[in-house]
Amino acid sequence: MYKENIKVMDCTIRDGGLMNKWQFDNDFVKAVYDGCVEAGIDYMEIGYKSSEKSFSRKEVGPWKFCDDKDLRKVVGDNNNKLKLSAMADIGRIDPEDIPPKSESVLDMIRVACYAHQIDKAVWLAEHCMDKGYEVTINLMAVSKVNEHVLDEALADLAKSKVSTIYVVDSFGSMYFEDIQQLVQKYIKALPGKQIGIHAHNNMQLAMSNTITSLNGGVTMLDATLLGMGRGAGNCPMEILIAFLKNPKYRLLPLLDVIQKYIHPLQKQIDWGYHIPYLITGALNEHPRSAIKWMDSENKNDFVSFMKEMHDYELLE
Repeated sequence: MYKENIKVMDCTIRDGGLMNKWQFDNDFVKAVYDGCVEAGIDYMEIGYKSSEKSFSRKEVGPWKFCDDKDLRKVVGDNNNKLKLSAMADIGRIDPEDIPPKSESVLDMIRVACYAHQIDKAVWLAEHCMDKGYEVTINLMAVSKVNEHVLDEALADLAKSKVSTIYVVDSFGSMYFEDIQQLVQKYIKALPGKQIGIHAHNNMQLAMSNTITSLNGGVTMLDATLLGMGRGAGNCPMEILIAFLKNPKYRLLPLLDVIQKYIHPLQKQIDWGYHIPYLITGALNEHPRSAIKWMDSENKNDFVSFMKEMHDYELLE
């Protein structure tokens, strides 16, 4: 599976932070950072850039904001080949919250949006480009978007200066055929642009869908250590690296971080394969209801959750 132009993005802190409100201590984040450096990973998404108008520092940790003073405590000047990225959600960030690249150790801003927010996403992404950053646009919840709306969104993206666009399986609901069709659609609609994949694991297909994307021409691959991410989590980084057989990547440093930091965290944060996450994935629904159910005393009452979700579907 060696392909020279592949780039791998670690999203452990950003996506995993959705399960603990980004309240990782500096030693934990530094361990993930150092592991990615030693493993030859290309990018690390170290958190979000967010507005304090949208989130309170009393409720979320520093990796929801990625202020440079906090970043430098962990990465110094980041004098490594590893490039640092942060995600910016449309509607939760102000342009002034993003400093010029010359004042930041971040290399990339990934703009996350829904189909109806494409215009705002393109504006923000190009604003970040003007400030000196690499950028991507991650079109979320695409499994809920009808084909006509998606075609219009891709047409707008094709006209933009943004060079990288992501296929995002936000609900972990997609199968091989869905991913294959979407990747072909993106590549055809976005000539000259790089395509990425961000897969969730509700149906235990995140790795399979990442491979399908890779075989279809996708060159930016997202993954997380031990699959740590929202709800069911993401494509596991260690499986992806073992699969790629690319000599620029090393598996051992990742296993070391997993053994010392990520695996012990499973005692505190309940991500990964659980039936409620499977149910929301199968129904193509946002996992927020499953996350809430998993935090309740009924977390192992799968039948009741399925019945509740079925009633919810009928009301839609």
